[in-house]
Amino acid sequence: MKNFFFLLPLMLLFSCENQPKHEKINDLFQSDIQDLIQNVAHLELLVKSDSISTQIQKQFLEVHQSYKKVEMISEYYFPVVSKAINGPALDEFEEDEGKTVPPEGFQVIEEFLFPKYDHRSKEELLKEIGILSANLKRLDKVSQTNELTDSHVFDAMRLEVFRMITLGITGFDSPIAQNSIPEAVSSLESIEKYYQIYVDNSNDSTSKSVLKTIEEGKEYLKKNVKFNEFDRAVFIRKFLNPLSKGLYKTQMDLKIPLIKETRGLKTTAQTLFDKNAFDAEAFSAFPDYETTPEKIELGKLLFNDPILSGNNSRSCASCHHADKAFTDGLEKAVSLDGQSLVKRNTPTLSNIAFQRVFFSDSRVNYLEDQAVAVITNENEMHGSLKKSVLALKKDASYVTKFKKAFPKTAIDEFAIKNALASYIRSLSNYDSKFDEYMQGNERFDLDEIAGFNLFAGKAKCATCHFIPLTNGTVPPSFVKSESEVLGVPDATKKMDADLGKFELTKAEINRNSFKTPTLRNVALTAPYMHNGVFKTLEKVIDFYNEGGGNGLGFNLPNQTLPEDKLNLTDLEKKQLIAFMKTLTDKKFYK
Repeated sequence: MKNFFFLLPLMLLFSCENQPKHEKINDLFQSDIQDLIQNVAHLELLVKSDSISTQIQKQFLEVHQSYKKVEMISEYYFPVVSKAINGPALDEFEEDEGKTVPPEGFQVIEEFLFPKYDHRSKEELLKEIGILSANLKRLDKVSQTNELTDSHVFDAMRLEVFRMITLGITGFDSPIAQNSIPEAVSSLESIEKYYQIYVDNSNDSTSKSVLKTIEEGKEYLKKNVKFNEFDRAVFIRKFLNPLSKGLYKTQMDLKIPLIKETRGLKTTAQTLFDKNAFDAEAFSAFPDYETTPEKIELGKLLFNDPILSGNNSRSCASCHHADKAFTDGLEKAVSLDGQSLVKRNTPTLSNIAFQRVFFSDSRVNYLEDQAVAVITNENEMHGSLKKSVLALKKDASYVTKFKKAFPKTAIDEFAIKNALASYIRSLSNYDSKFDEYMQGNERFDLDEIAGFNLFAGKAKCATCHFIPLTNGTVPPSFVKSESEVLGVPDATKKMDADLGKFELTKAEINRNSFKTPTLRNVALTAPYMHNGVFKTLEKVIDFYNEGGGNGLGFNLPNQTLPEDKLNLTDLEKKQLIAFMKTLTDKKFYK
């Protein structure tokens, strides 16, 4: 018996050393949750005891930074709970249930505390802190039975790097306090802590390089804490891109398999800016929709052929000109009758495959359905897929091409819309100076660098036009595309009468809401906004600089764009445009 008790500590030590690495990480994760719960409890105590505002604000910042220690695993395994903890402070309409859900969590609490805490809102604040505490306990409970794997942990680590790039250092989840830079330190520390479990006592060059990159990245963050002055271009290229590459290489060296999952952002992406990081096929979701060279060739012919219109006078290309990034340069296109105008500005088709919804009001979810909606719209093409099938069957050349593209079926309505969608998907292939710069193959001049840092910082563009897609598809999962209420004026400088997404949902929060479009090739796609009201990028920036519609004096209680002025200087506006011009695909230079 004495020998047993003597050996027990050694047995426990041996057991701990042989504990699977993903189990060690789960233990750390649960420990960090407990610390976070305690930190929130301390925040609640400070509010209840009417502590001075600065003390409460300081504690909130510490609490949010401690959330960054659990964010990596929490966001990966429990996205619904995580959204309740750290989602945007905006109402959300759940279309399936037909109800509006109020926001909750850190960002709601932040609005109570910054820029100044008003003690008169104490009861409301305590209510929100109580909701946050309940959600953290919920997170703690669901994590108790969660089973991690090494593959998922490495996937989560790379996604956390991507989250830092897209939602962290841009200020997305610290919009008012703008504490994003110090919080990035916590994010790096969490990656470092988990990574060390896998490379403990390792002396290989990759792990040394990764740990050195993390350490130098933390030092860079600590020396450059001011949000508006932070050089995101340097930080991403020098630290975050090498870090995600190093994590990938370590995973390969350890022979830990990649996740086999079809996602918009490929599981094989070493950086967020890899040449083929995004999978257009994953956005279409259905195996039958798979793009092939034969479908693309057929779709291009149909795209340029008026045979799909009701009177054989108009093709898709009539309003989507290749030299204008598949727009038409008009405020609104002329209707098929040759007299009236269509309802909205013609959107670009370039790079739109990387979205989850289409049209300004987000009314369809797939490119196939978008094609049908345009063809059958009486003001646009006034065609019929049923009649088009009959017409195409009479053309021997088309019969041959359809047989080649769809060998198992005859010409039918699905084949027409799938061929068109396949061609449009083929137009989504990033090839801009910005992409080359982020891959380390191109140089930016000083104005372009400053413009990018404004885009992802002071000007707040990247909090809606997420990097690198620059559309509203939310990273790093890229499973949802957002709409925004901006308060766009009409030509008379009054509030535009178009109700946008509200016409479909009838939800008040969707009144005047429009899908966030891509800014890829934006220098070629004027005029801008859903109604084409702004002729130049300068005018667009002036609109945002003033705080959108509310900044212009409109009364928009549901405006999602912050109404505070951006206070951009004339030089900063020019630099912002200089960056946006780097988003032009090189194929349009030819």
